Amino acid sequence: MKEGTSAGRPHPLSESIRNAVAIFAQMGFSVVLGPELEDEWHNFDALNVPKDHPARDMQDTFWIKGEPGKLLRTHTSSVQIRYMETHKPPFAIVAPGKVFRNEATDATHEMQFHQIEGLVVGENITMAHLKGVLTTFYKKMLGDDVVVRFVPSYFPFTEPSVEFYVKFRGKWLEMGGGGMVNPKVLENCSIDPNQYQGFAFGPGLERPMMVRHDIPDVRLPYQGDLRFNQF
Repeated sequence: MKEGTSAGRPHPLSESIRNAVAIFAQMGFSVVLGPELEDEWHNFDALNVPKDHPARDMQDTFWIKGEPGKLLRTHTSSVQIRYMETHKPPFAIVAPGKVFRNEATDATHEMQFHQIEGLVVGENITMAHLKGVLTTFYKKMLGDDVVVRFVPSYFPFTEPSVEFYVKFRGKWLEMGGGGMVNPKVLENCSIDPNQYQGFAFGPGLERPMMVRHDIPDVRLPYQGDLRFNQF
């Protein structure tokens, strides 16, 4: 290295993504990827999101002009559909990637962000398995003293559904949502829900970065300021 220069370092967001993938890989999950440009079937229909669901509203989804039925994926849940269409249980996968939502931005929301979709399908899978996996993940990601809270929620593609939170700056910060895979979703992928059960989750990866590095605003990683790498 030349005198007067310093070594580079990973961007905090890249570090968050790599750490998440490595932790799930250690727990036995396979890593799969899917397209950012999606169709309605994989992003909505197969996930039990009907035509009149609010998520279909133009305020939430970036539709592609001149390409009917094409959109920028609103979640990495579309990857689980693509995987289940071509694989039979049992399996455990995670799918990291960028997602897009047409919404107002603030310190904890951005129009583009990263998720890591998780999906486990097999026999005798329960909500306890979901809670155990996510608790283990956040303890490895953020430290053994992290507190994880699960609260009931609703998503069309899981039943029952939960949201999960960790404490940040004295407040509960939502990390993502998940739950037991809705039997209708399994049926849409030709998997027998009477034989198999599963759980799915889709936490964002910017927010663990915020907690790990005490970053106050989720928009900072996307502003091109090199000082951000000092976190």
